Amino acid sequence: MDIRQLRQFLAVVDTGSFTKAAEAMLVAQPSLSQTIKGLERELGVSLFNRIGRTVSLSEAGREFEGPARLAVRDLDAAKAHIDRLRGLQAGRIEIAAMPSPSIEPLTALMATFAASHPQIAFAVDGTFTVDETIESVRHGRVEIGFPGSREPLRLADLDVITVSAQPLMLARRRVPGAPQASMVDPRTLTGSRFVVSHPGSLMRAYVDELISDGVDLEITAEVAHRTSIIPLVRAGIGSAVLPSAWQAFAGNDVELVPLLGAPSLHVSAIFRPEGLTPAAAAFLAATAEVGTTMSV
Repeated sequence: MDIRQLRQFLAVVDTGSFTKAAEAMLVAQPSLSQTIKGLERELGVSLFNRIGRTVSLSEAGREFEGPARLAVRDLDAAKAHIDRLRGLQAGRIEIAAMPSPSIEPLTALMATFAASHPQIAFAVDGTFTVDETIESVRHGRVEIGFPGSREPLRLADLDVITVSAQPLMLARRRVPGAPQASMVDPRTLTGSRFVVSHPGSLMRAYVDELISDGVDLEITAEVAHRTSIIPLVRAGIGSAVLPSAWQAFAGNDVELVPLLGAPSLHVSAIFRPEGLTPAAAAFLAATAEVGTTMSV
């Protein structure tokens, strides 16, 4: 087994096609197919289910994907360390982030880091749940994850930097001339119209909890892309519950007001304790300056 086989295997996984994988790897498709067949013979299992022109991971392939990604990433990390010793300053940081953390604090962290490391590139993948973000890091799809959870994360197999805590707030269209409220009791929202995301976020969970507690809220829009929530609030479709960091994107016609007793969104940076590329290690060091490293 060699790194060429692993890279070509992962290319098929990522593209879902032998033809597209061959194009991405700049090799002939028959050559890539023979490489995968050789890897399967060596392992003694079929890694893919082949049905016509479509391919999907077999059960063995799903088990093999995570170790393969970690092996490739560890080799890339080792090479990056050597390149750094030779004076190479370029790099690429692969991140998975949930929607709210990707707005803040990730935007500010990336901007600060890019100012002093303009040669470093970022690749940010979107995730929608804490578990999805954790699995992306565990399986080596990314080096760093930015989940947002109800409580501070503590993970036995990954390192955690607690970055920020953002109180949930009521986002509503601003009424010209109306006084700014200092706090809203959620029990007074009965009869209000709300825009929510699909289940999986703390904001949606909190709205569902209010409804379960007897606060009669009308859900008028359920959206997959959370970045569309503020425009819908601005358009008068309904109010919403959002973390405080979204205030910067609310503009003058949407106000964010504290909610009495609302929880906070705890944003963390999670990563494997070993095998980081120099670029990712430097980014995490900068992140740790604004957070607190937690260990189990």
